[in-house]
Amino acid sequence: MTAQATLAEPRISRGPVRPTERALAPDLARGAMLLFIALANAAGYFLASAPGVETDPRGFERFYNFFMVEFIHARAFPLFAIMFGYGLVQLARRQAQAGATPGQVRRVLLRRNAWLFVFGIAHGVLLYSGDFLGAYGLIGIAFTLLLLQRTDKVHRFAPWYIAVGGLYTLVLAGLVAAGFQAGNATIPVSPFPSVDAGGYLASVGERLAEWPMHTATVLPMILMVWVGAWAGRRRFLEEPERHLPLLRWTAVGGLAVAVGAGMPMALLSGGFIHVADDTAAAMKMLYETSGFFGGVGYAAIFGLLAHVLTRKPAGLVVTAVSALGQRSLSGYLFQSVAWLVLATPFFLGLDDRVGSPLLVSQVCAAAVWALTVWAAYLAHRRGYRGPAETLLRRLTYGRKR
Repeated sequence: MTAQATLAEPRISRGPVRPTERALAPDLARGAMLLFIALANAAGYFLASAPGVETDPRGFERFYNFFMVEFIHARAFPLFAIMFGYGLVQLARRQAQAGATPGQVRRVLLRRNAWLFVFGIAHGVLLYSGDFLGAYGLIGIAFTLLLLQRTDKVHRFAPWYIAVGGLYTLVLAGLVAAGFQAGNATIPVSPFPSVDAGGYLASVGERLAEWPMHTATVLPMILMVWVGAWAGRRRFLEEPERHLPLLRWTAVGGLAVAVGAGMPMALLSGGFIHVADDTAAAMKMLYETSGFFGGVGYAAIFGLLAHVLTRKPAGLVVTAVSALGQRSLSGYLFQSVAWLVLATPFFLGLDDRVGSPLLVSQVCAAAVWALTVWAAYLAHRRGYRGPAETLLRRLTYGRKR
């Protein structure tokens, strides 16, 4: 081989996915679950806590706290971890099918995930310290180097994480039941100092400390990413018609575990039960641990939905939500800009001007999500990618594709 051929080698790797190659289920899942992420993050911003629940709920807030813990908090982000792993496999497969060598595939994915980590730093420091992009970038790098191109013998261990997680959840549930003590514990939440900062520069200073700590806590999600990659290798969401029994059992079982294990924390957050501090802490751990099963269940539901929806022409709503899923990075970043403007005291500070910050945050979340759906649909009609996706792809592939 000549030096000229060596220099030309990186050009073998192809660009990003073409519209005709997209599968409905992953895009629909990402677009729809951005609503759940909006609900969770807006509540956290308006209430300056994680999870974003009202610590002294009254009236309808009690029931809404219950709903948020059961179906939103710690349930939406695991789905994105699963979809991130699924996407890594899709990207690698397209590169390989285009003739890229294993080394070229690795370089593309390492470059993309390195830039995703940079996006995460900017997002976490400038906008929202609860950022997941930085952690996903690091996870993507580690996964590419250690697991991506391993054989099926290695990847078959990924679903065992579901079994181990189920056993661990069962043990935690037993400990909560055995150690149950009545008391007057407050709802266990973590403070969010950057949201309460008096000015934007002060909030940046707080996020400089918050973001690294949060990112470190997200890194264990590599196991969830591995499960998503295992599913991607078997095309569960691209070819749901081949896996309908498994998808049905996964949807029912995953949500059943998430709802059942989240019930104690949901009842506590709604003020329907009163427990001691140690019991409250154990309930919170149980609800957080079971969140992965909610993500698995939601992923299976979107696979089943895609199977039904692909048998007839896509309607306006499905097309628009899927368009947002194709631009999920831009939609996610726009949400953080919206919360910064709407909730912080140095901008609009709506959290201090309304009777119920929790409920107002949810109205804002739904409105912001609907706005991104509308914008994504217009971009889809005009053939435009999202601005964040365009930048990430340009940085990844080195030239416009």
